Amino acid sequence: MASRGAAALPAPKSSGPVFPVSFNDVAAAAGLRSPQIAGSEKRKYILEAMGSGVAFLDYDSDGWLDIFLVNGSRFDAAPKLSSYLYRNNRDGTFIDVTAKAGLTKEGWGQSVAAADYDNDGHTDLFITYWGRNTLYRNNGNGTFTDMTAKSRLAGQQTRWGSGASFLDFDRDGHLDLFVANYLQFDPARAPLPGKDPTCTWLGVPVFCGPRGLPFSTNLLYKNNGDGTFTDVSTKSGIAAAQKTYALGVLAADLDGDNWPDIYVAGDSSRSLFYHNNSDGTFTERATYTGLAYDENGLEQAGMGLAVADYDGDGLLDIAKTNFADDYPNLYRNLGKGGFTDRALFAGLGIHPQYVLWSAIFADFDNDTHADLFLTAGHIFNEVDRLPTVQRFHNPRLLYWNLGNGKFEDVSTRSGPGILAPHSSRGAAAGDFDNDGNIDLLIMNVNKPPSLLRNTNRAPHHWFRAKLTGTKSNRDAIGAKVRIEADGRWQTAVVLSQSGYYSCNDPRPHFGLGAATKVDRMEVTWPNGNVETWRNLDADKLFHATEGTVPR
Repeated sequence: MASRGAAALPAPKSSGPVFPVSFNDVAAAAGLRSPQIAGSEKRKYILEAMGSGVAFLDYDSDGWLDIFLVNGSRFDAAPKLSSYLYRNNRDGTFIDVTAKAGLTKEGWGQSVAAADYDNDGHTDLFITYWGRNTLYRNNGNGTFTDMTAKSRLAGQQTRWGSGASFLDFDRDGHLDLFVANYLQFDPARAPLPGKDPTCTWLGVPVFCGPRGLPFSTNLLYKNNGDGTFTDVSTKSGIAAAQKTYALGVLAADLDGDNWPDIYVAGDSSRSLFYHNNSDGTFTERATYTGLAYDENGLEQAGMGLAVADYDGDGLLDIAKTNFADDYPNLYRNLGKGGFTDRALFAGLGIHPQYVLWSAIFADFDNDTHADLFLTAGHIFNEVDRLPTVQRFHNPRLLYWNLGNGKFEDVSTRSGPGILAPHSSRGAAAGDFDNDGNIDLLIMNVNKPPSLLRNTNRAPHHWFRAKLTGTKSNRDAIGAKVRIEADGRWQTAVVLSQSGYYSCNDPRPHFGLGAATKVDRMEVTWPNGNVETWRNLDADKLFHATEGTVPR
């Protein structure tokens, strides 16, 4: 894992106002008690360190967010476990419906992308593995069917699937699929700790990689509209790009031309930006856009990605997490396809001791500004025996958006759910109890997940939109939503995966502050069509269906 020996920068002075949000872990009380497995405690291979993702989704379409937890495995003889699906009981608790739903596959699960790939109105699941990735079709009756072989997504070789995202890259109304692959891994051939120069860290033998292990190839599948997919990785230009150790994936229109692009975080390698040429092909342009390296032109160990308009200028910005001895990136969108890293200016350079994984932009206090949440956790258990400030278990990090381009670290003032030390990986944001406040779901290595309930003391209003495409894909994946309230504009985008290997609630959520209504909501649908709704009530979920704007 690449690092650059970054030193902690002084924390900016407190803004004065008190952050009004407190997070408490209610996972056990909610019934989330099963662990998410990620290898043994004595890790011999890099596969055991990467963890897995989580998802908020409404699989039964009852208006309440359910939970999906991706599970890994072990190389020893310990019992193997499947991933978990929990149905929301609408009373703050969840029930395990994994077996009933038919989601009992075991294996080295990694990430999850959730979307309605066949446009039948039900949220489907795509799960990446070291091994065979799996596409589950939601049957609409509480069960899922493995469609991997029938959909032609099975593949002919063992790969290590990492991040994945549904997107409609050709805007034909059918969700296509991008799958990142981390590296080529065979435990029978992989060197053991300490055996190669890349298998030590601070002089201590540790598992090997990613450097020194072979790269893999990212894949793009076109949805044929009949339940099958065609591999267009070569035809589209995806396969021609430089190979990297690919982890987090973000698929969205990042350059404002109404065609979805693909950004991939590179671990110990450059990151990739696949620009959509609007003709079925992509061109890799990360160096040109400013998204490939750090500000000094050096490779970083990128993990997770998040997108939001954090500064309110109408352009989508990007956060990227990295390994320890480095800073996260905060790429401000300059327009016309250019980005600049504003992390240090924004106050995000104060915790380089943490290995950061998931990144989430969300307005946790509903004050109209997107805050930033990060998960942390080391990959080497050996770190606790070394003379370093780094530790295996870490608190989470929460940065409060001050509305002036800067963030304030409020991690120590945001409740026990943020302060509790864990080695965490994937995380998702969503309002599981429908109280108007965004909660958090977090994967903890070899422990049960955390479910952080948001108690927001601020008297702020909020607005949420559920989009349904008709000409566009039904889930409106890739749609851009802009709202105006009291003269302030906010922007969000609908995604099927973000952060690290995870899925947020896909319904755009906006804090309104003191505003009591949304003056107008402008939706740019995935096919490029634009529709506007006016005078919408605050503190409610609004259902917007393509082609139904009142005239």
